[in-house]
Amino acid sequence: MGGDKSPHSVVAGAIDALAEYSFIEKLYLTGDEAVVKAEMDRQGVSHAKIELVHAPQTVGMDEDAVKSVRQKKKSSISVAVDLVKAGDCEAVISAGNTGAAVAATTIKLRTLPGVERAGIATAMPNEHGPCNIIDAGANVDAKPSHLLHYAIMGTVYAEHVQGKSNPVVGLMSVGEEDNKGNSFTKEVFQILKDSPLNFKGNVEGHDLFESPIDVVVCDGFIGNVVLKSCEATAKVMFKWLKHELNVSPFRQMGALMAKGAFIATLEKGNSENYGGSPLLGVNGICIIAHGSSSPLAIKNAIRVAAESVRHEVNPHIEEKIQQYGQTG
Repeated sequence: MGGDKSPHSVVAGAIDALAEYSFIEKLYLTGDEAVVKAEMDRQGVSHAKIELVHAPQTVGMDEDAVKSVRQKKKSSISVAVDLVKAGDCEAVISAGNTGAAVAATTIKLRTLPGVERAGIATAMPNEHGPCNIIDAGANVDAKPSHLLHYAIMGTVYAEHVQGKSNPVVGLMSVGEEDNKGNSFTKEVFQILKDSPLNFKGNVEGHDLFESPIDVVVCDGFIGNVVLKSCEATAKVMFKWLKHELNVSPFRQMGALMAKGAFIATLEKGNSENYGGSPLLGVNGICIIAHGSSSPLAIKNAIRVAAESVRHEVNPHIEEKIQQYGQTG
């Protein structure tokens, strides 16, 4: 119930997902029963695979994450996570307060054995396929050992869900040279270099979009700043471009001729195609969608959640953590 376009987008996305993905057995919608039922009636929704679970409370975007989870036990996110904890569901998806989703899953489901901190893996459009930046905001005060776990979990996700062979890992820093960075990144660099991972070394911002990198690790503070800066840059660039193309009839004519190229470029960078970002490391599947998610984004978030379950992401993470001897 916390998303900017909820419950409309969630209901519409759920219906689209069930229509396209036959392997999904059931979807639970958690929220204010009267509000969600009214939206389902408005959209003419009646589906045997959908069950509405009443959750009278909502966590607002500006509320304290941990406090809201502890005080609002009947919020839509808490009720959804409880369904996973009880074994009724295998995954939870939220387009609401990110902090609340992280707190609810971490507190109620705990982390996987050996994992110290969960991390959000967000796919960035890259010339060589999606590049996953982790952590994108779950843990702003990370330790070097946390980033090793992010690298392991990101590698597992890239390999088993995205189908990448021997994923390449990079460390976000201020330069590509081995000796660049602060004391924190230098320590992480050595840990990753000594690990069995396919570690390329330090990477910079441009590598997210044009270098053959599959996983880029950083702490949640850096990752969230990078993510939001990229989103804002893309939006303002297209805003400026649209303004300039409408300055004169000649430019408008040129824009019409290049319409196909503009549409293709927008589609390539459209985050809605990725649906949502997995919170890797919790003992359950959690997909965090953007607050302004459209029905398309919700549909794809459901797809990503189902694929994570089908490809057994968590068992593979546990196996790799144990294999690398990082069990705390």
